[in-house]
Amino acid sequence: MRSKRVAGLLAALAAGSLLSAQYARPRLTKDVTIEQKLNSAIPLNLAFHDEANQLVPLSTYFGDKPVVLSFVYFTCTSLCPMSLRETVLGLRRLSLEPGRDYNVVVVSFDPNDKAEAAMKAKDEYRKLFNQGGAARGGYNAGFHFLTGDQAAITKLTSAAGWRYRWDEASKQFIHAGGIMVVTPDGKMSRYFYGIDYAAADLRMALVDASKHKIGSPVDYVLLFCFHYDALQGKYTLAILNILKLGAALTLMGLAGLIYFLMRTEKKKQSRVDWEEAPYAS
Repeated sequence: MRSKRVAGLLAALAAGSLLSAQYARPRLTKDVTIEQKLNSAIPLNLAFHDEANQLVPLSTYFGDKPVVLSFVYFTCTSLCPMSLRETVLGLRRLSLEPGRDYNVVVVSFDPNDKAEAAMKAKDEYRKLFNQGGAARGGYNAGFHFLTGDQAAITKLTSAAGWRYRWDEASKQFIHAGGIMVVTPDGKMSRYFYGIDYAAADLRMALVDASKHKIGSPVDYVLLFCFHYDALQGKYTLAILNILKLGAALTLMGLAGLIYFLMRTEKKKQSRVDWEEAPYAS
């Protein structure tokens, strides 16, 4: 009986943990999403500045190989660097070579970012891509970090389904996490959400895109990026997601503890029944 009371109490606490982790989507994220515009074409005639500050058309990176398209801004300190890191690590595990088998185009959606910031980011992720062994060829030829003006950024992000917004009150961009794979002729082929991009999935998406195949819509959960609001005393949605995950893990742990207690009680009862058997009338 005691174990059942404990189990009930733990279950109630677990339910309370989950309820406390639930939240309504903050108004701050209204209209922020990554829309799956599969088979839609992006405007390859748009011009952006590369890391060397040369103005080049987007078509420079398309034509004969698929492209991994990533939208970030270089002053972001949370979701953007995590997304870039996972992209580089996932691609590093492939036998495919950047520049030869695919291109990576990282575009800043902050018009205040300039070529200097793009070059700094490229140098930083070059070290990560070449980590753990001899330097691999292809990074310089295959990874491209671009900046542009607001008009070009708006046209490209809109065509790709990347919907973000600037929040004047908090002076930050509100955006979701993810990357896209585009066919050589500039059509949206596959969307990856969050920051976890499995190497096998990336390889399949690149191979399919190289054959001009368009993927199917995928289910997803958006992971947003914005910071703690000290004025309102509210956590960011990313933190709330972590809290929700923590609550779920807590529930799993409590479930295991409940199972252990009930099993222990059952064993005790079995021993009592066995000991009393000789005296039964």
